Amino acid sequence: MSDIRDAIQDQVHRLVGFGDGGVDLSRPPGDDGLFGPASAAWRVHGDFTAMMAGGVAALLLQMLHPGALAGVWDHSNFRQDMLGRLRRTAQFISGTTYGATATAEALIDRVRSIHDRVAGTLPDGTPYSANDPALLTWVHVAEVAMFLAAYRRYRDPDVSGAEQDRYLAEMATLGERLGATDVPRSRNEVEAYFRSVRPQLRADHRTREVARALMRQQPASATLAPARALMMEGGIALLPDWARAMHGLGRSPIHRPVVRAGMAGVGSVLRWALTDGSAKRARAQ
Repeated sequence: MSDIRDAIQDQVHRLVGFGDGGVDLSRPPGDDGLFGPASAAWRVHGDFTAMMAGGVAALLLQMLHPGALAGVWDHSNFRQDMLGRLRRTAQFISGTTYGATATAEALIDRVRSIHDRVAGTLPDGTPYSANDPALLTWVHVAEVAMFLAAYRRYRDPDVSGAEQDRYLAEMATLGERLGATDVPRSRNEVEAYFRSVRPQLRADHRTREVARALMRQQPASATLAPARALMMEGGIALLPDWARAMHGLGRSPIHRPVVRAGMAGVGSVLRWALTDGSAKRARAQ
């Protein structure tokens, strides 16, 4: 059984680039990083299965904004490197959540420097920039809302409302460090924010192509293909109904409970197999 466990863990580590030197999760004595062991962020970000499904949902939601879509379309190799994008996002979240303060700040500075080079013009002639505070807020809210939704559905359905709001408030500080403004800090504020932004959202042939690239990306190993397919469906199931409709990702009424059952099974296996990960290393310090 240990061979099976090690094989699964090795595949997961390679998928997210864990242990490849991309992020140093060590912390000096007395440095809890941006959040610390008692934070809601450590709790929500600690389950690999939920975070992967949440990451898929976040990308699908983010690309409905014309500015976010243009940044991906114009400035990334999304057709060949969607897994790389997921890996870089995973490393950023891991490092800013569990790493030392200096590590988190370096990762934030790196992202901000990348944003300095991401700008252009939308098809209708409107200029866009990854440094636009409103666009940064959209990307941030879409991400944390889907991470929290995934944690609630696939890890802890009984997490309290107060703990959910605490998570959103903690993560708002990270969004602000990246340049976002007027960041929602509670579930009610997130819902109000989505209502206010929905008129700006669009889905066109470019959205569909980027979404296809995400959902059809082949895993690094054929053994991960079934889990990858389930993670994709797990992410789709998290989307708000209006976002799923914009993507044309209709599913039957039995889709959600079937996916939830499958995700519960995969989650149990992965929690058994992942004896070494970001959250566990962080708590062991």
